[in-house]
Parts: sequence; structure tokens; C-alpha cells
Amino acid sequence: MIAPRQLPLPFPLAADFSEADFIVAPANEAARRWLERPADWPERRLALWGEAGGGKSHLLHIWAQNEKAAVLAGPTLRGLPLVPQRPIAVDDADLLAEEASLLHLLNAASNAGLHVLLVGREPPARWNVGLPDLASRLASIHAVVVKGPDEAQLGMIFARLLSAHQLVVAPSLQHWLLTRLPRHPQALAEAVARLDRASLAAGHRIRRPMAIAALAPLLRDDDSVPTSPATALLL
Repeated sequence: MIAPRQLPLPFPLAADFSEADFIVAPANEAARRWLERPADWPERRLALWGEAGGGKSHLLHIWAQNEKAAVLAGPTLRGLPLVPQRPIAVDDADLLAEEASLLHLLNAASNAGLHVLLVGREPPARWNVGLPDLASRLASIHAVVVKGPDEAQLGMIFARLLSAHQLVVAPSLQHWLLTRLPRHPQALAEAVARLDRASLAAGHRIRRPMAIAALAPLLRDDDSVPTSPATALLL
């Protein structure tokens, strides 16, 4: 009797913004230090900025959890939002639905003596806003860059994603893939999702031929990356 082939079913994993899951690195050290000292924030305001994948949103949620802050999203800020009587964190604050809403939020938080943390891809002073009053307030906010992940961080992110999907991939194959995949956490997440589907469909662990087939659209064709004979035997 032939065993039925297992069908790959999509089970998306929820983002884990726990402090224990955050990868500490030199690229985020300055931001972490500022988040530990809200009493030092000029006018009780701080902004984190940087390219996607650096961990800005993760840091925002850690700070919000530690400070019991309300977490809001810039794209959903409309009208005159109700200002919570606790610290405020606004993710994607540079993607505002309505500029007047953020201006109201900043003014109300200032009057109430509340700390406000903003996160975006550029420093607030560079955000393209039309309201002069909002532009003035944003320009005065102290902004700290969160740099993109370095090589070590990318390796840890890839390993954690594989572990979260319960995928067994030899360290040598992980290294081989990392040298050819796009250098971005979102691309690594897509790669792991593709490997997960391929492994479920095949019903066995991931080896190099399967990985190449599953990740063909993502892999960089680069034969200049050296692979030792000993490493090649493990792939």
C-alpha cells in the first residue's frame, strides 16, 4: 500500500516580539540604550528609524511591554484619536493616514506628560508632511538609527526561522544558502516558508537539491563563493 503524500498547508507564524527573542547586536545598541532611559528623552519624545529588517518594530514592542505603553499604527491614525493615559508607541509613524491625528496625539501626550516613541524608515525631520506645526514638532524629536542586520545577525535570524518551522538543515547548507540569498530578513522568511512547503511535500529532511529547487527564484547564482570538499560532502 502506497502511503498518501503529505500536502503542504500554509501555517503562517505570528511575529514574536518578545524580549527573549530579540537579537542583540552592535547595530541596535544605541537604540537599546535610549529605550532604557526614557527620563532622558528630550520633551519625552524619541524616534527610531532605519531600513526594514533592523528590528525597529521589535524594539518598539519590547519598550511598550516594559513601559505598559499603548501601541498604535500610523496607517490607522485618523480623526482625533483617544489619547491613553499611559506612554504611547506609534509604529510606521511615517505612513500616516492623517497628519492632523499625529499632531493631536503629540500635543495631547505633551500636555499629559506622556512619553511618545515613534518608529519610521527615515528620521522624523525628513518625513514628507504638509502641516507646518507637525513638521516643526517632528524636526525637534531626537532620532536614533537602527542599522540593518550584519552577517552574524542574518545567520541567527535564519537559524531561528528554521527552528520555528521545525526544519532540520545542516549548518553547512545554511551557510551555503546564506551566501546566495538576498541579505534581508524578509527574504529569509520567504526562503524558510518555501523550504517548509518543499519539505512537507517531499516528506523528508532538506538537502541541497531540494533547497535549490525550492529557492531557485531567490538564489543568487554565484560560483565565486568557495566551498571546500569537506563542506560539499555535507550538503
